[in-house]
Amino acid sequence: MTKEYSNLKKMYEGLKAKKLIPYKPKWGIILGSGLGDFVENLKIDSLIKFADIKGFPKTTNKAHKGRYIFTKINAENVVVMNGRIHFYEGYDAIDVVKTIRLMKLMGVENLIVTNAAGGLNKKFKPNDLMLIRDHISIFIKNPLIGENISEFGARFPDMTEVYDKKLSDKIKKASAKYKISMKEGVYVQLTGPSYESPFEVKLLAKMGADAVGMSTVMETIVARHMGMKIAGISCITNLAAGLSKGLQSDEEVLMNAKKNSNKIYKILKEVI
Repeated sequence: MTKEYSNLKKMYEGLKAKKLIPYKPKWGIILGSGLGDFVENLKIDSLIKFADIKGFPKTTNKAHKGRYIFTKINAENVVVMNGRIHFYEGYDAIDVVKTIRLMKLMGVENLIVTNAAGGLNKKFKPNDLMLIRDHISIFIKNPLIGENISEFGARFPDMTEVYDKKLSDKIKKASAKYKISMKEGVYVQLTGPSYESPFEVKLLAKMGADAVGMSTVMETIVARHMGMKIAGISCITNLAAGLSKGLQSDEEVLMNAKKNSNKIYKILKEVI
C-alpha cells in the first residue's frame, strides 16, 4: 500500500468512525468561487470542515468555506465540496487534490466541477456559462508527479476524454430545457494568484483556450486517474485582461459568479 493511499484511508476511516459520512455519495460537486449560494438550495445531512480533518489542507481563500456537505438531490446521495484548495495557496500539487482523492474513497463515481473563469473567447460575455469540453494543463504542475498511487489508477492515465461526453450532453440538454444559454469551450488553468497579462491572454487564445482560471484542471486530472466520470461548467465572470475595459478584480468575479448559483443548481438538479 502506498504511503499517500494509506494516509487518505486513515482520514476516511476516521471520518467514518465519527459517523460524519452518513452514506456513500455517488455524485460529487465542486463549487467554484462565488457559487456558494448553491448550498442554500440543499438540506444538509452532514458537514465536514477541511480544518477538522487531521493532515488535510486548509483553505486560506475567504471566498471558499472549505467543507464537504452531504445532501440528497432527487433522492441521489451527493457530496458537495463547498470551497476548494488552490495551488496558489502554497500547497504542493499532491495536497491540492487530496480533496478529490477523499471523495473517491467516499464512493463518488460522477464528478461535476464548476469554477469562475475569465473569458478569452471574444464571443463570450460576463455571466455566460461554458461547458468544458477539454482543458490545457501545461502551465501547472501535474498532480500525478511522484509515486503513482496504484490503488487509484495507472501510472500513465489516458486523457483523450477527460470530460465524459454523455454526462456533458446531459448538462447541455438540461440547460436547453430551462432556456439557459450554455457555451462550449476549452478551459486552461494557470497557477495564479495574479491575473493574466494582456499578452498572456493573447497567447492562451491563440492556443485555443476559451476561458482561463486558477483551478479545476489539477482536480480533473486526478479524477480521471481514478476512473471518475467528469463534467465541468465555467462561469464566465469577466473578460480577461486586454479584452475588458477595466482592471481585473476579485470583487467582479465573486459578484458575477454569485448571479449564476441558482442557474447551476437548476441544471445539476436536472442532470442528477
